[in-house]
Amino acid sequence: MSQAQSSTIESPTQRIWRTFSCDYIALGGLCVLSVLILAALFAPFLVPQNPYDLAQLNILDARLPPGAFSFDEKIYYLLGTDDQGRDIYSAIIYGMRISLGVGLVSTLGALMTGTILGLTAAYLGNKADSLVMRIVDIQLSFPAILIALILLAVFGQGLGKIIIALITVQWAYYARTVRSAALVEMGKEYIEAARCLGLGHSRIIFNHLLPNCVAPLIVVAAMQIAAAIALEATLSFLGLGLPITEPSLGLLISNGYSYLMSGKYWISFYPGLALLVMIVSINLVADRLRDTLNPKLQK
Repeated sequence: MSQAQSSTIESPTQRIWRTFSCDYIALGGLCVLSVLILAALFAPFLVPQNPYDLAQLNILDARLPPGAFSFDEKIYYLLGTDDQGRDIYSAIIYGMRISLGVGLVSTLGALMTGTILGLTAAYLGNKADSLVMRIVDIQLSFPAILIALILLAVFGQGLGKIIIALITVQWAYYARTVRSAALVEMGKEYIEAARCLGLGHSRIIFNHLLPNCVAPLIVVAAMQIAAAIALEATLSFLGLGLPITEPSLGLLISNGYSYLMSGKYWISFYPGLALLVMIVSINLVADRLRDTLNPKLQK
């Protein structure tokens, strides 16, 4: 290969950045998502109050409209307050920390679980493959929210419990995806060569098979983060997700639902808008990653 030809070969990172820079909608989604993540990380420095510190709340500030000042005129409520006197803007920023954290941790846990089971099923084949895929088929035949509702009804509320429920719901998607990709790789010569060299099973699976199955896993994981955030918000809205002491965007929407008909729309509207923007921006980034990492969609 000549030097001119080698210089035109792009690394995966360069290809991803080039495709994002050519798609202004996806680039806008990436910028919005970056701003939301930074706001969630630095929430204590960006908000006028900790909305879940009882010492900072005043019941006289309850249900103030957007643009109002607090009773003592020390705090400007940009987006108004809820029925407990909590600043909606502050609650949204703190709520995004929980929602993004739950989405990322549950997706990572489901990714690891599904990847190990999917690779093992594809590599061992026969009874192990049949057992894992029958479990996957049974789980995917039920709605995800139904399984999560049953688990939370048994285990109760809590941050750790909802993460476990989301991992249980999501792992089957990764297992099916990685198994399909691994079956294609299993028939290739480098796997046979590794077996002939006497390499151990774990070394073949994780050093040779897994790296060639990463691209579809990245795409599925990016999409499932948004699905996990939406599912957690739904469960919290129904009262089966996080307790009131651990805020999320779904719980904030639920808190103001009963006030919608009385004209106090801001209590639910702004948290719902923040949730919508977050999920749309994640989906835009995931959609561009899918187009970039899928060889069939490359020009």
